Amino acid sequence: MRKRKVAVLGATGAVGQRFVQLLDGHPWFTVSAVTGSERTVGRSYRQGCRWVLPGEMPVWAGDLPVLPSELGIDAEIVFSALPSELAQNLEPAFAAAGYQVFSNASAHRMAADVPLLIPEVNPDHAVLVERQREQRGWSGCIVTNCNCTATGVTVSLKPLLDAFGLRRVFAVSLQAISGAGYPGVAALDLTDNVVPFIEGEEEKLQAEPLKMLGHCDGERVTPADFGISAHCNRVAVSDGHVVCVTAELAQPASADEVIATMQAFVPPQVVRELPSSPPQALSVRRESDRPQPRRDRETGGGMTTVVGRVRADSLLHLRYVVLSHNTIKGAAGGSLQNAEMLLSKGLV
Repeated sequence: MRKRKVAVLGATGAVGQRFVQLLDGHPWFTVSAVTGSERTVGRSYRQGCRWVLPGEMPVWAGDLPVLPSELGIDAEIVFSALPSELAQNLEPAFAAAGYQVFSNASAHRMAADVPLLIPEVNPDHAVLVERQREQRGWSGCIVTNCNCTATGVTVSLKPLLDAFGLRRVFAVSLQAISGAGYPGVAALDLTDNVVPFIEGEEEKLQAEPLKMLGHCDGERVTPADFGISAHCNRVAVSDGHVVCVTAELAQPASADEVIATMQAFVPPQVVRELPSSPPQALSVRRESDRPQPRRDRETGGGMTTVVGRVRADSLLHLRYVVLSHNTIKGAAGGSLQNAEMLLSKGLV
């Protein structure tokens, strides 16, 4: 396969750095450009980026000049780690100019003609790009990955919806600091503390899974027909979002039946063969105290969703704990996987 030139918009931020790290040595993509803020434009990536990830900055990346986030970049595919307020106008401009935009921003996720994708969950929704191009009259496209907290929850709900149906879901999140970007939450706010409010997060967790778990007829998505109620909290963990889920099933099932269903969950062949897909999309832990961010967030290179404490609930049917790496599967890695899938389907 011919390697495609890709650019990373907002490459100096925490998610932008994840894109650069995950694209290092990628078999299908080569990074031809990185962009940053006015403060960093004109400098080398090494000079303009304060590297905050484990491991060293790739040598090749350090030598790239930081460009402004403007049209004219030498790339076919654009990975966007832009803040949503910038993505609102910049991403459609890039798509209209013929770039294939894969966005981590929330600005366009809920647009009717924009695919909101987790490849293991709704690969069939990718065809919306054809409708998008037709309606908007552009040759490029915008494809989004979902909110980082919604990622693991949605993956875990997929086999339950298919096997038993869902009526109601209650979710309480314990979200890592890195989800706020860098420098993130002030130390005086988070030390010896839990912050029980993250702007916009509860709305995203209540809406985005329903779009991804809904039915796509090729032109639009009909959201899944169940309700989600969410509480979102910021906690003093570096990486890895934990969500405690309680669910009412349409068809009651025992904890053992649910565990067996989750363990049997296998994504479509086209998804399993993608370079960024892990050997196991969903892993179920039997220990009473797992999953834990520090011990389990790197499962499958950070691309596997980990579930544990699956048990009967005293009010509804089921409760469990789900963990997903928020800056890998829930951000840059998920967006990279989306691009691989559309490329494999011939949609880009």
